[in-house]
Amino acid sequence: MEKSEFASCRYQGDKTFLEKDRHDLEDLRRIVKILRTHCPWDREQDMESLKTTVRDEAMEVLEAIDRDDADNLCEELGDLLFQIVFLSRLAEEKGLFDLEDVIQGISDKMIRRHPHVFGEIEVQSREEIHTLWKEVKAKEKADKAGRTRRPLS
Repeated sequence: MEKSEFASCRYQGDKTFLEKDRHDLEDLRRIVKILRTHCPWDREQDMESLKTTVRDEAMEVLEAIDRDDADNLCEELGDLLFQIVFLSRLAEEKGLFDLEDVIQGISDKMIRRHPHVFGEIEVQSREEIHTLWKEVKAKEKADKAGRTRRPLS
């Protein structure tokens, strides 16, 4: 009798983190890694198959905001965060980047785009902030213009 791929999907490792009162980002990363190893459905997923899910989760975030529903927004942000962590894991498995690279990239970008907060530039209005943001973004775009694109596959 042939063993089904579903017969051995139960995680047998250390489960103490499952009983924590409050999970953190590292726990979520661990959960995603376990799912990629033990859940046949999660193992089958790739960046292409997750595109619709990411879009749908982003839309559900917007709907929760439109409904002015804090509890639902919290849940939907969690769903979207899960997709981000999952996609980062897929990229890590391919040797492209990992979640730390994503966090580093967005942190660097927000620091660059807010020189009036993290730098020495003085602003007097929202319009100046917006203009400054657009200038920094345009410089980033120009800097990226000549780079070689790395494919996801």
